[in-house]
Amino acid sequence: MQIIETERLILRPFREGDAADLFAYLRAPTAPCFLSLKLADLAEAEIEVRKRALDEGCVAICLKQAGQVIGDLFGGAGEDEEDETASVGWNLNPQFGGRGYAFEAARALLDHLFRAKGFRRLYAYVEDHNKPSQRLCEKLGMRREGVFVEFVSFTKDDAGNPIYENTMQYAILRREWMSGASAIWQPLGKTGVAGAETSGDGV
Repeated sequence: MQIIETERLILRPFREGDAADLFAYLRAPTAPCFLSLKLADLAEAEIEVRKRALDEGCVAICLKQAGQVIGDLFGGAGEDEEDETASVGWNLNPQFGGRGYAFEAARALLDHLFRAKGFRRLYAYVEDHNKPSQRLCEKLGMRREGVFVEFVSFTKDDAGNPIYENTMQYAILRREWMSGASAIWQPLGKTGVAGAETSGDGV
C-alpha cells in the first residue's frame, strides 16, 4: 500500500510495534460489527498486527506527530471486487472521536482508491443505529442507497438467538467524487519525505 499523508495523519500499512495501539481499541470494540475482532490480550494483538501487515486492504491511521495508531481503514484489496467496485470501512479508537480524524482519514482513502487505484464505485455498510458513521458517509458525499432489514447478526440474546441488525448501504461513484473533490492526500516515500517514490499500492 502507498503511504498517505494528510494534514494531521499518516495512513500506512500495519507493522511491528503497533500491537499495543491496536489492542487499546480492539480489547473492547464499541461497534457490534467489530465484536468478532475482539482481542483477548497483547499477544493476540501481535498476531493480528502481523496478519494485517500482509493485507493490502488494512490501513493503520496514525497521528502524524506522535506516530500513535488511533484506528484503521479497510477497503480496495479484496478478492471479491467486481466491476471496479469495492467496500470501504473505518474503525477509530473512541478516545480520539469527535476531532474529525475519521473523516480526514476516510476522505484520503476514498481519494486514493478513486484516483490512484481507479475504482469506479465504493460502498459502505452501516448499521441503522450507528448515527456517527452514517453522518460520516454523508459528509464524504456518499448517498444512502437502501436499507437491508435484519441483514446480519453480530450478537445473540440471552437465549442464544441471533439479534439481526438493519443495515444501510451508502455508495459513491468515481465521477461523482471527481466532480466534487480535489486531491487531498500526498504520497510519502520510504524515507518519509512527501512526494518521494513509494512501492506497492466505526467513527
